Amino acid sequence: LLVLLFIITFSLFLFFPLFSPLYSSLSSDLSPLILRTPKEKTHLSLSLTLTVTHAHFLSLKTMASSEFPRFDVVSDESDHHFAGKPSKGNSTGAQKKIMQEWKLLDKNLPESIYVRVYETRTDLLRAAIVGAPGTPYHDGLFFFDVYFPSDYPTRPPLVFYRSFGFRVNPNLYADGKVCLSLLNTWNGKKCERWNPNNSNILQVLLSIQALVLNEKPYFNEPGYGAWSGKSYWEKKSMAYNEDVFVLNCKTMLRLLCRPPRNFEPLVTGHFRTRAELILSACDGYRKGLFRV
Repeated sequence: LLVLLFIITFSLFLFFPLFSPLYSSLSSDLSPLILRTPKEKTHLSLSLTLTVTHAHFLSLKTMASSEFPRFDVVSDESDHHFAGKPSKGNSTGAQKKIMQEWKLLDKNLPESIYVRVYETRTDLLRAAIVGAPGTPYHDGLFFFDVYFPSDYPTRPPLVFYRSFGFRVNPNLYADGKVCLSLLNTWNGKKCERWNPNNSNILQVLLSIQALVLNEKPYFNEPGYGAWSGKSYWEKKSMAYNEDVFVLNCKTMLRLLCRPPRNFEPLVTGHFRTRAELILSACDGYRKGLFRV
């Protein structure tokens, strides 16, 4: 039932854009059922098909994620988590470092990470990371708001995960906290912690993508890493992945209802382009194929 309801609402928004205002009210009405907890299971047999023709799909006149610039400077930071934090003005050293990192991001971002920085608030940044295939974050979009302190890079940036209240990973809390050694918010070896001389925001984003949003997030829990590869704990990991994928689907629906500012084209374009794969992933989890 969860899969069926997700497909109905997801497809309604993606393939019938003229009805998008209706989508908001429908998703609200259905949310108690769609956004049920991962523990609630049903045994409904569902044969998943996608009946959108190739011609209709190509006719969708929206900006696909491939056309959305990976890096850009924008002007409206009003919905940024740290927008209300007073801009005290960065020191000359901090400002120079931030400008250097803008250039680094512009040239070196991978295709699966998108960044927006702000004209009048150089102390703020927003990033979207695309969930990788083979993980329970498959084709999801995960948004992070970043604040650079006035003495940056002496101190690491503050990073807030836009969770919509869902804890999709042991390192990503429902309140937005991000636990990562590189941010000095997680215990780690000295070589893993923030180093003012060579650490940067690109490293932070790549670390979140590779070390946090990985294929076996269950083992990110403190002390669990030693059990990876053992049969009992691998089964626990697969069950955890199923729950995480449901939270990923919930996050998708929330993003479609409230896309972060300056990322609206990415959200709509990405989900329209990846819809078939996302729905196939739903079917894969329904059938017990945890790695899709």
